[in-house]
Amino acid sequence: MQILKSVKEMQEHALELRREGKRVAFVPTMGYLHAGHESLIEEAARRGDSVVVSIFVNPTQFGPSEDFRTYPRDLDHDLAVCERNGVDVAFVPAADEMYPSDYSTFVEEERLSAGMCGVSRPSMFRGVCTVLVQLFNIVFPDVAIFGQKDAQQVAVVRKMVRDLHFKVEVVASPTMREQDGLAMSSRNSYLNEFERGDAAQIYQALLKGKAVPDSGQLSADRVLAEIMHHLRQYRRLRVIYVHVVDKDTLEPLREVKPGKTLVATAVWCDEVRLIDNIEL
Repeated sequence: MQILKSVKEMQEHALELRREGKRVAFVPTMGYLHAGHESLIEEAARRGDSVVVSIFVNPTQFGPSEDFRTYPRDLDHDLAVCERNGVDVAFVPAADEMYPSDYSTFVEEERLSAGMCGVSRPSMFRGVCTVLVQLFNIVFPDVAIFGQKDAQQVAVVRKMVRDLHFKVEVVASPTMREQDGLAMSSRNSYLNEFERGDAAQIYQALLKGKAVPDSGQLSADRVLAEIMHHLRQYRRLRVIYVHVVDKDTLEPLREVKPGKTLVATAVWCDEVRLIDNIEL
């Protein structure tokens, strides 16, 4: 496995892969890799000849009071995970490599990013889009793999790719879960054992919501009521939002459209912000 740290090195290597006719599959990450990331790498290996993983905690997607400085990091562990999973290239740039002191160009998607997480984290998707445009122009991937847990991010990235004419296929890989149902996330490391028990109820609440259309009732309000009723039973959980939306456009729905609907939530578990979603 090659470990590349400079933009120039990565671009030159990516262009060489292109010249060799290899299909490049890319997994962008913020590190602290877990089994969910490993599933993305496995999907990348199925879809490409060469797998590139970036490890970069992107400062521009964190708000002023968010956890950029404390976000979990363990580069040695991440590189070992990449090597164990057959990654061909790990791209590990420093912050000043991606954002030099005179950096002043940003990318915004203004429609799909406005709601849901965009309400409480208004700068996040601007940072996500900006760093991904950079990474797409550094790695030159044919396909990029993201986790379905970040469903709004996937929708925003697909829209950005379409609007800006990137020749990148965006693939959403299924959410990986712990045995108790909690969606895998680097931020789960913040949870103590008591918080972890309550956090696992987020997925259970989503399953309560899913049971509504599964029983033939298509009212979005009924879905929301079932989810909220369950979450309110756990004192450590504070709901930021729960929305029933079209899974592609993220437009709010009054009625569930089976197979085309997403119910998504963001919840504080004490001081840890967690997101999850499920298709209906």
